[in-house]
Amino acid sequence: MEKRTLGNSRLEVSALGFGCMGLNFAYGKAMEKQDAISLLRQAVEAGVTFFDSAEAYGPFTNEALVGEALAPLRDQVVIATKFGFKEGHAPSGVDSRPARIREVADASLKRLRTDRIDLFYQHRVDPDVPMEEVAGTVRELIAEGKVRHFGLSEAGVASIGRAHAVQPVTALQSEYSLWWREPEHDVLPVCEELGIGFVPFSPLGRGFLTGKIDADTSFDKDDFRSSVPRFSPEARKANQTLLDLLARIAAGKGATSAQIALAWLLAQKPWIVPIPGTTKLPRLQENIGAVDVELSADELHQIRESLDHIQVQGDRYPAHLSAQVGR
Repeated sequence: MEKRTLGNSRLEVSALGFGCMGLNFAYGKAMEKQDAISLLRQAVEAGVTFFDSAEAYGPFTNEALVGEALAPLRDQVVIATKFGFKEGHAPSGVDSRPARIREVADASLKRLRTDRIDLFYQHRVDPDVPMEEVAGTVRELIAEGKVRHFGLSEAGVASIGRAHAVQPVTALQSEYSLWWREPEHDVLPVCEELGIGFVPFSPLGRGFLTGKIDADTSFDKDDFRSSVPRFSPEARKANQTLLDLLARIAAGKGATSAQIALAWLLAQKPWIVPIPGTTKLPRLQENIGAVDVELSADELHQIRESLDHIQVQGDRYPAHLSAQVGR
């Protein structure tokens, strides 16, 4: 698979990563453990080298799963994980005190069965801990060899700048897709200016952009999407216009809607590395196929013009989570 470098860091990863959260967290019933391990190893065989986890996914169980799956392949892959929530539990709020960051690093190393964390993200900005302290603590972990690179997730421009001044930020992970383009306004320009790679999570709109979800789709009570305003039946029906656009473009390219959505992201900047997740081998293969889909300058222009006339309906987070992003 094509490789990309995240910003000025020289951290080289596959052009498409793998978001591991959904293997056993947030999207309903968890995969059987051995099936998940097999899928992760098949992803490596297919050329994926970049895997994303977090202590909060589970909590803790996702890291353990990723660690077991990738331990035999450790030197072939880049593993990212995250700190920043109280006791690893997102609903409890944020906690990026230096002692807590160190505690998370040591625990994550054990669960991931590794001697280093390749990319250690602050999961959400903690307004009670100065960003300089957060970056300084990660800088110390890097000096100790426990961490290789520092990342931020869903951080705003001011936080990015303050962190980067203390310890260069290798990557910013935030939601970005055809139905959430907010990073284009301020965040992507700052990443380009500072030489920071960008890692879009939910690049397929939590499954919506695959075209396989409509107004009649029902979600398990344990599926995060059941509480997301953008996934209400009314919003899904209103957002069908975007799916129709994707389907038309895909038909003309001999591709799928999901592949067009990923190819569009890959075409935005050479330092953007999306991390779609899946629980199915055919979907993994489909996602990887997006790397070979080339969109011309004219096609990209047509897509952008169409997007400018589509008003996506529904907030991307429930109200109680929205306050945690963009700080």
